[in-house]
Amino acid sequence: EPAHLAAKRYNKKLTPRRDVPSYPKYHLSKETVEALRQPTFDAWQWEPNEMLSCLEHMYHDLGLVKDFNINPITLKRWLLCIHDNYRNNPFHNFRHCFCVTQMMYSMICLCSLQEKFTQVDILILMTAAVCHDLDHPGYNNTYQINARTELAVRYNDISPLENHHCAVAFQIFSQPDCNIFSNFDPEAFKQIRQGTITLILATDMARHGEILDSFKQKVDCFDYTDEEHVTCLKMVLIKCCDISNEVRPMEVAEPWVDCLLEEYFMQSDREKAEGLPVAPFMDREKVTKPTAQIGFIKFVLIPMFETVMKLFPQIEEVMVQPLRESRDRYEELKQIDDAMNEVRGFCMNACMSV
Repeated sequence: EPAHLAAKRYNKKLTPRRDVPSYPKYHLSKETVEALRQPTFDAWQWEPNEMLSCLEHMYHDLGLVKDFNINPITLKRWLLCIHDNYRNNPFHNFRHCFCVTQMMYSMICLCSLQEKFTQVDILILMTAAVCHDLDHPGYNNTYQINARTELAVRYNDISPLENHHCAVAFQIFSQPDCNIFSNFDPEAFKQIRQGTITLILATDMARHGEILDSFKQKVDCFDYTDEEHVTCLKMVLIKCCDISNEVRPMEVAEPWVDCLLEEYFMQSDREKAEGLPVAPFMDREKVTKPTAQIGFIKFVLIPMFETVMKLFPQIEEVMVQPLRESRDRYEELKQIDDAMNEVRGFCMNACMSV
């Protein structure tokens, strides 16, 4: 569509809806409120309105609304506006935003983070999780940079997507109707803005090694009074939540793999059509569910969660153990796939030689 129409559509989405509260107050049952604190929570069962109510509940339950004098109607409008600014991608959509935030909430509860962090830190962790993939276009940074898209040009190839997610987040906060921080003094707002930007930018997987190494250097003598230590921990926590699907029960986790592969294949098909380089892990000719997951679980997820476990041993049972089980399951599936392919190869050869 022409640029002026795209801009018009975009500005419309950024404008809060006037008829408030725009979504019915879904009453959350006692069971739901309990389940919401667990990493086992199944987000597939809920429609957007219910997920919005759950997010709203988390802000109230953590004491953020009360402690920071957040207008409850503004909170509703802000969440609606957030929902409207996620796209309907197979993976990077509003449900993913919800899952990442719900995992953050469950980590805050499980690790008793409110005893370790200030409420401002808790607010930053939650808000960064909610905003971390706003307006994701469904094609990753590598595509943006190789295709020289408008975003890559705007951000000089430096984490173009994550910079965009941040920018959209603060465009939303610049609308008075959606500004949950309107009661903060300028100094406090500055701190929250900086903290939120730092966390969203930390979700660029290109920086994974750098961020995890920095945390590893601090974890054995971790100091909650050291601002640099605390910031580094917050960066690792949002990273954990962002890629935490495999922590969840198999029936909750597995559909996400299909969603991710669908998005990857859309990208690699486009790259082939445009003559751009294609990553093997996105190529539908080369990748299977087990191959997609095994390396990621073994070399990215487990090492990161095991490092966090040094500070919070309570995550071993409910988060690290499920990751180990998921790794084992995918390795078994791969063995079955390999055996099937061997049989196929044998049959092909037998047919050829007849």
